[in-house]
Amino acid sequence: MHFNLVDMVVERSDDRIVTIKHITMAEEYLQDHFPTFPVLPGVMMLEAMVQAARVLLGDRAEGHFVLSKVRALKYGTFMPPGSTLRVEVALGGQLDDGSFDFRGEAKKLGSSPGEGLADLTAVSGRFSLRAAKPWQASTSV
Repeated sequence: MHFNLVDMVVERSDDRIVTIKHITMAEEYLQDHFPTFPVLPGVMMLEAMVQAARVLLGDRAEGHFVLSKVRALKYGTFMPPGSTLRVEVALGGQLDDGSFDFRGEAKKLGSSPGEGLADLTAVSGRFSLRAAKPWQASTSV
Protein backbone atom coordinates (compact mmCIF):
# COMPACT_ATOMS: atom_id res chain seq x y z
CA MET A 1 0.00 0.00 0.00
CA HIS A 2 1.35 3.45 -0.89
CA PHE A 3 0.40 6.69 0.82
CA ASN A 4 1.16 9.93 -1.01
CA LEU A 5 2.22 12.45 1.61
CA VAL A 6 3.31 15.18 -0.80
CA ASP A 7 0.31 17.10 -2.12
CA MET A 8 2.31 20.00 -3.54
CA VAL A 9 5.90 21.18 -3.94
CA VAL A 10 6.06 24.84 -2.83
CA GLU A 11 9.80 25.49 -3.23
CA ARG A 12 12.69 23.48 -4.61
CA SER A 13 16.40 24.10 -5.09
CA ASP A 14 19.38 21.76 -5.48
CA ASP A 15 19.67 21.18 -1.74
CA ARG A 16 16.28 22.14 -0.23
CA ILE A 17 12.59 21.38 -0.77
CA VAL A 18 9.37 22.59 0.82
CA THR A 19 6.19 20.52 0.39
CA ILE A 20 2.60 20.65 1.64
CA LYS A 21 0.35 17.84 2.86
CA HIS A 22 -3.31 18.59 3.64
CA ILE A 23 -4.66 16.20 6.29
CA THR A 24 -8.22 15.08 5.60
CA MET A 25 -10.51 12.55 7.24
CA ALA A 26 -10.39 10.65 3.93
CA GLU A 27 -6.89 9.45 4.89
CA GLU A 28 -7.28 5.72 5.48
CA TYR A 29 -4.87 5.56 8.43
CA LEU A 30 -6.85 8.16 10.42
CA GLN A 31 -9.79 5.79 10.86
CA ASP A 32 -7.92 3.82 13.54
CA HIS A 33 -5.52 6.43 14.90
CA PHE A 34 -7.42 7.21 17.13
CA PRO A 35 -11.17 6.53 16.66
CA THR A 36 -12.31 9.31 19.01
CA PHE A 37 -9.36 11.67 18.38
CA PRO A 38 -8.02 11.17 14.84
CA VAL A 39 -4.48 12.50 14.28
CA LEU A 40 -1.78 11.88 11.71
CA PRO A 41 0.47 9.10 13.10
CA GLY A 42 4.01 10.18 13.93
CA VAL A 43 5.47 7.61 11.56
CA MET A 44 3.47 9.21 8.72
CA MET A 45 4.94 12.62 9.59
CA LEU A 46 8.40 11.07 9.26
CA GLU A 47 7.31 9.44 5.99
CA ALA A 48 6.22 12.87 4.68
CA MET A 49 9.80 14.08 5.23
CA VAL A 50 11.19 10.95 3.55
CA GLN A 51 8.92 11.41 0.51
CA ALA A 52 9.94 15.07 0.24
CA ALA A 53 13.60 13.99 0.34
CA ARG A 54 12.99 11.48 -2.47
CA VAL A 55 11.48 14.25 -4.60
CA LEU A 56 14.50 16.44 -3.81
CA LEU A 57 16.89 13.69 -4.92
CA GLY A 58 14.97 13.34 -8.18
CA ASP A 59 17.30 12.21 -10.95
CA ARG A 60 20.42 12.81 -8.86
CA ALA A 61 20.75 9.12 -8.07
CA GLU A 62 19.53 5.85 -9.55
CA GLY A 63 17.05 3.52 -7.91
CA HIS A 64 14.51 3.66 -5.13
CA PHE A 65 15.62 5.13 -1.82
CA VAL A 66 14.62 3.77 1.57
CA LEU A 67 14.99 5.14 5.07
CA SER A 68 18.19 3.84 6.61
CA LYS A 69 18.78 5.94 9.73
CA VAL A 70 16.88 8.41 11.93
CA ARG A 71 18.55 10.65 14.49
CA ALA A 72 17.29 13.20 17.04
CA LEU A 73 13.66 12.84 15.99
CA LYS A 74 11.37 15.03 18.06
CA TYR A 75 7.60 15.31 17.89
CA GLY A 76 5.69 18.45 18.78
CA THR A 77 2.03 19.07 18.03
CA PHE A 78 -0.81 16.82 16.84
CA MET A 79 -1.99 16.96 13.21
CA PRO A 80 -5.78 16.43 13.14
CA PRO A 81 -7.92 16.34 9.98
CA GLY A 82 -8.32 19.82 8.52
CA SER A 83 -4.75 20.84 9.29
CA THR A 84 -1.90 21.40 6.84
CA LEU A 85 1.62 20.04 7.24
CA ARG A 86 4.45 22.12 5.74
CA VAL A 87 7.52 19.93 5.27
CA GLU A 88 10.97 21.42 4.77
CA VAL A 89 13.88 19.11 4.01
CA ALA A 90 17.51 20.10 3.40
CA LEU A 91 20.16 17.83 1.91
CA GLY A 92 23.17 17.57 4.19
CA GLY A 93 25.29 15.68 1.71
CA GLN A 94 26.19 12.26 0.41
CA LEU A 95 27.91 9.92 2.84
CA ASP A 96 30.83 7.59 2.11
CA ASP A 97 28.52 4.57 1.84
CA GLY A 98 26.49 6.28 -0.92
CA SER A 99 23.54 7.20 1.29
CA PHE A 100 22.20 10.75 1.53
CA ASP A 101 21.87 12.68 4.79
CA PHE A 102 18.95 15.08 5.40
CA ARG A 103 17.66 17.51 7.99
CA GLY A 104 13.88 17.87 8.13
CA GLU A 105 11.19 19.80 9.91
CA ALA A 106 7.42 19.70 9.49
CA LYS A 107 5.16 22.41 10.87
CA LYS A 108 1.44 22.69 11.38
CA LEU A 109 0.19 25.70 9.41
CA GLY A 110 -2.79 27.82 10.33
CA SER A 111 -2.71 27.11 14.04
CA SER A 112 -5.99 27.68 15.82
CA PRO A 113 -6.44 30.85 17.91
CA GLY A 114 -5.97 28.89 21.13
CA GLU A 115 -2.56 27.69 19.94
CA GLY A 116 -1.30 31.17 19.08
CA LEU A 117 -0.43 32.58 15.69
CA ALA A 118 2.95 30.91 15.20
CA ASP A 119 3.26 27.73 13.15
CA LEU A 120 3.86 24.81 15.50
CA THR A 121 6.51 22.15 14.91
CA ALA A 122 4.96 18.73 14.37
CA VAL A 123 8.23 16.79 13.86
CA SER A 124 11.91 17.52 13.30
CA GLY A 125 15.09 15.51 13.03
CA ARG A 126 17.82 14.12 10.83
CA PHE A 127 17.59 11.05 8.64
CA SER A 128 19.43 9.18 5.90
CA LEU A 129 18.21 7.47 2.74
CA ARG A 130 20.06 4.70 0.94
CA ALA A 131 19.45 2.94 -2.35
CA ALA A 132 17.24 -0.12 -1.88
CA LYS A 133 18.87 -3.44 -2.63
CA PRO A 134 16.85 -5.87 -4.74
CA TRP A 135 14.90 -8.29 -2.59
CA GLN A 136 15.94 -11.93 -2.87
CA ALA A 137 13.91 -14.83 -1.61
CA SER A 138 15.68 -17.10 0.81
CA THR A 139 16.29 -20.61 -0.52
CA SER A 140 17.18 -22.13 2.84
CA VAL A 141 14.56 -23.72 5.06
